[in-house]
Amino acid sequence: MYNEITLEKGLYNITGKSFTEALSELDRDDNYVGTELEGLDAFERQLKRFDIRVSGENSDRVEKFFATTQSAILFPEFVRRCIKAGMDQASVLPYISAAKTYTDGVRYYGISLNDAEPSAKTTAEGEALPITTVKTGSDAVAVSKYGRQIQTAYEVLRKQRLDLFSVVLKSVGAKVSGLINNAAAEVLKTGAESSETASAAIAYSDLAAFWAGIKDGSMSTMLVSPATMATILSLPEMSDCEGEASGVVTMPFGVKLVKCNGMEDNTVIGVDSTGALETVFGSDIIIDNEKLISNQLDNIAFSVSVGFAKIYPGAAAVLNVKSA
Repeated sequence: MYNEITLEKGLYNITGKSFTEALSELDRDDNYVGTELEGLDAFERQLKRFDIRVSGENSDRVEKFFATTQSAILFPEFVRRCIKAGMDQASVLPYISAAKTYTDGVRYYGISLNDAEPSAKTTAEGEALPITTVKTGSDAVAVSKYGRQIQTAYEVLRKQRLDLFSVVLKSVGAKVSGLINNAAAEVLKTGAESSETASAAIAYSDLAAFWAGIKDGSMSTMLVSPATMATILSLPEMSDCEGEASGVVTMPFGVKLVKCNGMEDNTVIGVDSTGALETVFGSDIIIDNEKLISNQLDNIAFSVSVGFAKIYPGAAAVLNVKSA
């Protein structure tokens, strides 16, 4: 059972497995079906074992993790989960990425599709079918490192509530996610077919024509800067639209309008999320587990390696607001 597991640092160092995955092999989730612990994962069961409350008005202080040598093993995973939660909340990747790939290298070659040969409505008997070419991408994808350091001290954090500390970690994770969002937007823009609005002010008709004009696939997402999003939301035709999440609004014709904080103003990137972009991870979130276990919190550093590759060049397009 979960309260009999021996927690060791080595659980963080098993190749190909996260801490929770390694812990789950020792404490299987299916052992708790039909019990009050059903729905908790192996890490959450350990929090319950050591009575560590990480959220709510009665959340414990950071020092609770270090009450025993075994409970201290849980602290790096708590930090990682908070950072990841912040990154996930701020990420636009779910709205633009068609596939996720993991690689061990620092450079990656994906695949690209090309429909250069025009398609007829039908193919006559005996004639060759139109060709779609699938080949290795011509350019290597650079898997870049993104990260942040939090400089503090155990004496500063030990009496802080865990729910407050988690807000700090989520905020830092969101900042890193913003950089990754911007990198993805730049890849989508590069080489994409571009068009211009009819006038110096963006109109709803411009957006509708842009949505209808994407050559390959069906546009599912429009990425915009905060200022451009505010301009679009002020259009009369958008008055009845409702937001689904922070920075996401569904437009009348079904496209998700998504805010991307680092994008330049007066630019809209239209994306078919089923075929435009491949997200390539060189690593998951990396943290210096050893330092955190021994409560050396003077410098909490984390990083993640990510790159992007276009799959179908025609599945992304750019709309620019006409210069005055």
